[in-house]
Amino acid sequence: MTQAPRSGSGRNRDGRNPAPDSGGRSRRDAGDAKPARGGRGYDGAKGTDGPRSAGAPKGAGAPRGAGAPRGAGAPKGAGKGAPKAPRSGQKGGSAGAAPFGKERFGRNLGPVHRPRRPKAPPVDRLDVHNPEGVRLQKIMASAGVASRRVCEDMIRDGRVEVDGTIVTDLGVRVDASTAAIHVDGIRLQLNETMMYYAFNKPKGVVSTMEDPEGRPCISDFLKNRKGERLFHIGRLDVATEGLLLLTNDGELTNRLTHPSFEVPKTYLVQVRGPMAQGIGAQMKEGIELEDGIARVDSFKLVDSTPGHVLVEVVLHSGRNRVVRRLFDAIGHPVERLVRTQFGPIRVGDQRQGSIRVLGRQEVGHLLAAVEM
Repeated sequence: MTQAPRSGSGRNRDGRNPAPDSGGRSRRDAGDAKPARGGRGYDGAKGTDGPRSAGAPKGAGAPRGAGAPRGAGAPKGAGKGAPKAPRSGQKGGSAGAAPFGKERFGRNLGPVHRPRRPKAPPVDRLDVHNPEGVRLQKIMASAGVASRRVCEDMIRDGRVEVDGTIVTDLGVRVDASTAAIHVDGIRLQLNETMMYYAFNKPKGVVSTMEDPEGRPCISDFLKNRKGERLFHIGRLDVATEGLLLLTNDGELTNRLTHPSFEVPKTYLVQVRGPMAQGIGAQMKEGIELEDGIARVDSFKLVDSTPGHVLVEVVLHSGRNRVVRRLFDAIGHPVERLVRTQFGPIRVGDQRQGSIRVLGRQEVGHLLAAVEM
């Protein structure tokens, strides 16, 4: 007696193999094949920072080696059999949980790396405990750091400071209106009235809120925020483009513009080429200007085309038109100038003329950069 073929054997009812298709596979196999899903081709979310998208001059690509290598992604074999990282809130998931890791807006800047003053060993209650205050983990969760359970794990792991003191006791209560709370060095801004924005200033816009001559100014781009009293942190001249920070935080404005904090600023500079060797070393050593010696912290050749050179410079000086004057002094007047970064904040792929709200992690990094 002939035995019926088993289910899924790939044979027809009469027991014969199906005819192969033109590719040498069975029609069943050919029909079951699913197209591979298209990927991004890089390891990161949309909005990856790069000088080109900042409204930079033509040819302003990211410096070689500045980003992930082409095709960077998960290593081979990191698919079905690879173990999954624990989610925030699960057992073992708090050690790698980043503050504001699930924030929708802003960029994930990671922990703050800054020089630390010597600290006393972790304490339980002592001076930071306020019986009339709110539990520390509840304040952290309300600020959007993570779930309350993950916040508790962060406290136990010694990742949380209150007024410069590491706290490991879950019973500590603090006054959110006066306490300075840091998680992985990131300052929590608990004052909801404070506002922080990044403005990608186009060329031709004056860095003022009002202009008596009627020229385009910052307030023309605020739209529905015109009722807010904002300061611009520093300024860019009319012909300079790029990142300008806006806020109503007066203390932060004072610190970011004070020379003692030496907050670095990054610029893309397009000048006439070619450029002689040794210019970068000369600018790092210092160049005599009419108001004293000025120098850059770093100098990097980004790109060059016939007749043009694109350079990235980083400096912490806040003197008026210092970048343009430096390049004038070396015989390469600036053709186009774009500020791409201010401290930890980058303009990234933000559209020119647009204003975006800074993420809470970005604000925390900005506050930490000036020891707030």
